[in-house]
Amino acid sequence: MSTQDSKPQASSKARRTALLGAMFLMATSAIGPGFITQTTEFTVQIGAAFAFAIVVSILVDIAVQLNVWRVIGVSGLRAQELGNKVLPGVGWLLAALVFVGGMVFNIGNIAGTGLGLNAMLGVDAKVGGAISAVIAILVFLSKKAGMALDRIVVLLGAIMILLMLYVAIVAAPPVGDALRNVVLPEQVDFLIITTLIGGTVGGYITYAGAHRMLDFGTAGVEHVKEISKTSVLAIIVTGVMRVLLFLAILGVVAGGVALTSDNKAAEAFGAAAGDIGLRSFGIILWAAALTSVIGAAYTSVSFVTKSTTPERTRNLITVAFIAVCAVIYLLLGKAPATLLIFAGAFNGLILPVGLAVLLWVAWRRRDLLGGYKYPKFLLVIGALAWLLTVFLGYNSLAGLSALWNA
Repeated sequence: MSTQDSKPQASSKARRTALLGAMFLMATSAIGPGFITQTTEFTVQIGAAFAFAIVVSILVDIAVQLNVWRVIGVSGLRAQELGNKVLPGVGWLLAALVFVGGMVFNIGNIAGTGLGLNAMLGVDAKVGGAISAVIAILVFLSKKAGMALDRIVVLLGAIMILLMLYVAIVAAPPVGDALRNVVLPEQVDFLIITTLIGGTVGGYITYAGAHRMLDFGTAGVEHVKEISKTSVLAIIVTGVMRVLLFLAILGVVAGGVALTSDNKAAEAFGAAAGDIGLRSFGIILWAAALTSVIGAAYTSVSFVTKSTTPERTRNLITVAFIAVCAVIYLLLGKAPATLLIFAGAFNGLILPVGLAVLLWVAWRRRDLLGGYKYPKFLLVIGALAWLLTVFLGYNSLAGLSALWNA
């Protein structure tokens, strides 16, 4: 085979790796320590009825992500760049919200890595957080940081899915009850639904995969099919992760085990599979938190840099971002659980602003989409999702100061 023949193959392989990385960056960012904590708490509260909330959150995720990936991918512009073209200054507002929100969330993510290493190896939570922050920093200091980022999120994402599948099988959940509650829920708690959506679709999470795809160069009308396919696969991966985690916890709760400790998720995995389950939980929580640290840092920095900014410069800024978050976590002294809840509430403020910008571009700014005729059904489901995000944002604003002062 000639050198000329091998180059397209290498390029094609690199593209597949990058798109796979974008998929898993979105999925693993959505399945962070906050989601694990929420899933456990809510499954303990309402049991199989939580299946309905899981499905609703996935449906909202579909409505949001299909629009986000499509608009950003076709336009070839980042969310904040589109914002400034729609109304000068809106993009900078969005960038500020995502950057600050990403920093708050990342402090919680680093706290989550500490809890994960504590469950896995018995390491002190603060020491574990510091070690994990160093690992994340090394990813961005790598000479091939982009490839390193893509590979580590895919690897850790695959490990999370396999371990959750193992524990879900061992826990023997009542799958029939869960499926019945999807259609005919025994209990519907709108506060639980809105909390879950705010913590899994809000803030930087919304843009993680789309911005990664853009940075690799997949943009423009000619890539619509590829963009659509990748976004759908990313949503499927996210959905699989959410369902497996829920089933693992449900199996324990339905089996009559009373979860009463401060770390109910760890207790549930231990009850399902003994010491192996407890160590598995530690690995899952650590992997979920570390990929969220990487995703939050990467996406937050993408909002305060330009597409023309040299990659090395972006990576150094990202390293500084992670380091600052780690130092704040070590000095703050706040309980990790408080940080995770606060971060989720702050995230709820960001989604309505960014989604409104992207839907406006899809509806009224065809010039920014290269003349692309945007599908009406995507606009409709996007608008319905936006109305829900406004409600979520209002709830977050009302409770934000109370959460921090609690």
